[in-house]
Amino acid sequence: MPVCFPPVADDNISRMIIGSMPGVASLNANQYYAHPRNTFWKIIAELFDAPYPFPNYEDKLSLLLKNHIGLWDVLASCDRKGSLDSDIRNAVPNDFETFLKTRPNVKTLYFNGNTAYQNFIKSFKSYDFIRDLALRPLPSTSPANARLSFAEKIKLWEVIKTA
Repeated sequence: MPVCFPPVADDNISRMIIGSMPGVASLNANQYYAHPRNTFWKIIAELFDAPYPFPNYEDKLSLLLKNHIGLWDVLASCDRKGSLDSDIRNAVPNDFETFLKTRPNVKTLYFNGNTAYQNFIKSFKSYDFIRDLALRPLPSTSPANARLSFAEKIKLWEVIKTA
């Protein structure tokens, strides 16, 4: 049963990027978005003018925090063989209500893919805390999402820079 990583956050974040659940490569590396063909870190580097590839994982996380961006997954755990979001079963959401109460500056959640967005809505649609948040789905950076080019994904992900 895959279990998510702790959130990447400090008291200065004003927005978050939310994924669904780490895939096999990420779980094995104990790092967010570790699959070599996932374009997440390449997009982040491009948007914030950072050298790519990053020297190490800590530099990736530091770049997010420096730009007041947190990172977490909708799901705390689930049943899934492999890495495909479409194979997720028995999903258990993270406690976003408690997490966001301690971070009142967070006003926007950007979702890395439609599955993350749909799982969040399904889990929290009746909660009061989401009324004060802007929820913005973005195209998945997963290699399984090949319908958009890298340039098209960059264009759509630029919104995280200006928030």
